[in-house]
Amino acid sequence: MRRFRWLLKRVFRQVGGFVRDNNIDPLPIRKGFKGYTAGDLRSDLQAGLNVALLGFPQGMAYAVIADLPIQYGIVSAAVAAIIAPLFSGSRHTVLGPTNATAFMLFASLAAFTAADRLFYLPLLMLLIGLLLTIGALFRVAELMQYVSRSVIVGYITGAAILIMVNQAKHVLGVELETHDVSDGPTTFFTILQDLIVEIPHTRLEPVVLSVVTFGVWFFLKKKFGKLPRFAISLLVMTGVYELLKLYAGWEVATFSEFTLSDLVPRLPEVSSRGFFSDLNKLIGIAFSIAFLAALENSVMSKTLASRVGDRPDVNQDMLSVGLANIASSLTGGMPSSASLTRSALNFTSGAVSRLSSIFSGVLCAVGLLLLGKHMDLVPKCVLGMLVISIAASVINRHHIRISLFATPADAAVLVTTFVAALIMPLNVAIFLGVGISIALYLRAASKPYLTEYEFSEQGVLREAGEKRARPLPAISIVHVEGDLFFGAAELFRTQIQKTSLDPDLRVIILRLKNARHLDATSVTALEELVQFLNAHDRHVIVSGASKDVYRVLKNAGTLRVLDPHNVFLNNPQNPNLSTRKALMRAQELLGTTEADIRIFYDPNKDKK
Repeated sequence: MRRFRWLLKRVFRQVGGFVRDNNIDPLPIRKGFKGYTAGDLRSDLQAGLNVALLGFPQGMAYAVIADLPIQYGIVSAAVAAIIAPLFSGSRHTVLGPTNATAFMLFASLAAFTAADRLFYLPLLMLLIGLLLTIGALFRVAELMQYVSRSVIVGYITGAAILIMVNQAKHVLGVELETHDVSDGPTTFFTILQDLIVEIPHTRLEPVVLSVVTFGVWFFLKKKFGKLPRFAISLLVMTGVYELLKLYAGWEVATFSEFTLSDLVPRLPEVSSRGFFSDLNKLIGIAFSIAFLAALENSVMSKTLASRVGDRPDVNQDMLSVGLANIASSLTGGMPSSASLTRSALNFTSGAVSRLSSIFSGVLCAVGLLLLGKHMDLVPKCVLGMLVISIAASVINRHHIRISLFATPADAAVLVTTFVAALIMPLNVAIFLGVGISIALYLRAASKPYLTEYEFSEQGVLREAGEKRARPLPAISIVHVEGDLFFGAAELFRTQIQKTSLDPDLRVIILRLKNARHLDATSVTALEELVQFLNAHDRHVIVSGASKDVYRVLKNAGTLRVLDPHNVFLNNPQNPNLSTRKALMRAQELLGTTEADIRIFYDPNKDKK
């Protein structure tokens, strides 16, 4: 018991030290106002206003994408924009609901009933926030750089198509059948199938309003690109609908109004089945959305930081996303991440400090309180068409082309992720894409370079020629270069065994000077190889091992199998010296001293 307590203390001490070394600032906003002027304040106010004019209607749109009441998106646009800058390392990133997180939330909760979605959402948000916060403390954000761009492109493209077909019901003015959880996940093809069944019930009024909405949005995009076209299109078409309703008697579906009583914060609740049952149901979804939010935020903060010369702190930014989601879970919001469009607008609007994001959040909150009772004026078909327009705009044909034609591996990852996004839940699709991209990378990286070496008559180490006889037929010097992690272990063992097929060969000298990243799998393969050769009265000698390689062999106990006398460390002053010693050891094992071992080392060779 005493040893267990000692071990527990040691683990906590190491974990605590790791977290302390992370250099997370508990409140970085306090350091961002050195030399701040009244002119800077005006710039932040202007940028905040511009972002709010975009953030408010986008919050509505992303709530529609996630199939939630529109106030959930507006709450997130306000709360996340206010809370995140307090803890963020980036000056220009604006948080709130985004296309990607809304896509994934919709796909993940599509099989839930409307009541269950609203019941489980606060707990799901809390889990997402906690995962992101803990991940920031343990520097998980640094791992985001290992996610292939092809995965992101494939996911975004598939998700955009999924959401477009889902919003088509509002454009056509039809209601799709609600499926039970037992029917399986909602995917592109299940939605398309239901939509085709309902096409005969299409109504003219929502179709006409949708087409005109797209025309207005497209015109503003081409002629007035700097104006908040989303907000203007929504406002104009709401007015057009009211006129048509008054003078032509048109009736289309609109959103429900909401009041202050609908905005009362609600703490996360647990169902009657218990916390662990709910955790089992939500943890996979929470991991998926947290992963996507961290990825979005990392890409966005790095992009903006590179444009202003700042140094991005991805773990600090990840902390801000986690705390913003925790705050949204307590105030009735939906998942938040770094918004590409709002962050870019904030930057181009001349934002100076994190205050611009806070101002935009405050303005969204004011709009939430003042306009909630007028939301029943907004037609669903109008907002649905604007959502389709946004979804179509995030499909980047240039990035798709790059991923398709850069390498076969990129093309495979793109196509796999894209197809998976259409036929599987999005949380499964993105992890499948990541898994395949990592597997293909490991396949490419798991090919160590092995070649046989010999000493020339002048004592220079050179590659053995195919037409030259080995100077010492019983001894083979094999140069190993590359990563010897688990993916390369089997190939390494197979290639050495092929070399050992020569019946005259008695000793193999492995030059590990440029071998890297040995792990348990490669060490086990090496041990099995040594035992196999020893059983056939053959020997393995290691030469040129780096200190890291030697440490791994020692910690794993492999030196007992190899025999410490058969291991020679690398000499930085003369890298070939260890091979000479290994060759002398090989002759000792063979009981011969016939060869005249000379060695030459040109120190300028490694500098070239």
